[in-house]
Amino acid sequence: MTITKTIVDFLEYMEIERGRAIASVKNYDHYLRVFAGFAKVQGVDDPTKINQDLIRQFRLDLNRKSLVGKNTQNYYLIAIRSYLKYLSRRGIKTLDANQIELAKSSERQITFLTEEELEHLLNQPDSSTIQGIRDKAILNLLFSTGLRVSEASNLKKDQINLEKKEFSIKGKGGKIRVVFMDNPSKDAIKKYLDVRKDESEYLFLSYGHTNSQMKIVNCIQSGKLKISPITPRSIQRMIHKYALQAGITKDVTPHTMRHSFATDLLMNGADLRAVQSLLGHSSVTTTQIYTHVTDQHLQDVHEAFHGRRRQDSEEKIGN
Repeated sequence: MTITKTIVDFLEYMEIERGRAIASVKNYDHYLRVFAGFAKVQGVDDPTKINQDLIRQFRLDLNRKSLVGKNTQNYYLIAIRSYLKYLSRRGIKTLDANQIELAKSSERQITFLTEEELEHLLNQPDSSTIQGIRDKAILNLLFSTGLRVSEASNLKKDQINLEKKEFSIKGKGGKIRVVFMDNPSKDAIKKYLDVRKDESEYLFLSYGHTNSQMKIVNCIQSGKLKISPITPRSIQRMIHKYALQAGITKDVTPHTMRHSFATDLLMNGADLRAVQSLLGHSSVTTTQIYTHVTDQHLQDVHEAFHGRRRQDSEEKIGN
């Protein structure tokens, strides 16, 4: 029984029994193999020999690597804690996972679009081309639903109910949630599906570098164009391009659309728990990162409702 062997068992457990996504399992694999390599250099290859001193030395090693920030260091520690909990469940006596405390990290910065910036961004796609029609549908859907980019790129046509303007999505950890579209999103998707001349099951397709709508249609009909779903990376590049065209100086990513969705709901009075459900967050603590960007909304509430009695009293005295 070695650390390396039990890490393999742990990863299989995470994938099969816990139903974690392949991407998540790969991340755990990376973090834990780095830890296993460090432990081996320290002469520790037995999971029962993992102790606080080894963890402390590992944290010092991470901290002294200038490219590993506090947040990334915590990803390593979270992976190690999950691994130690797995060992405990298997009856392997080792370090208690609860003894590992995460490093204090700086407050996460949230980038979101103003109403004006969002309007400029949505107006950038060229609606005379099939790519532009597709891109407009993607942008509207991301803002309307708060989908993660991987969730949007994997959508299939039969998942979408345009009449009800809602559909179910499988998010992180295999959790199912219902998301809702607004009318602009529904109309943009319908327009895109109406111009499609293919039989692909995917909602959003990749068209490579072909720009002419007729050329794309001809390529599809002749079988020369490989029909494949758009990738998350392609959506990321597309959004970045349109943000530059719109003159937006912020670093706009697909997650910026998700941030904009959440902050828009909160600033218009949505309940934090409801936003948590719509985003698919396991814990409301994760959703709370958005609350500080709604400070202006809270200020408006304060100015509207605080001190009314004192103001009324002063007015009476003045009269």
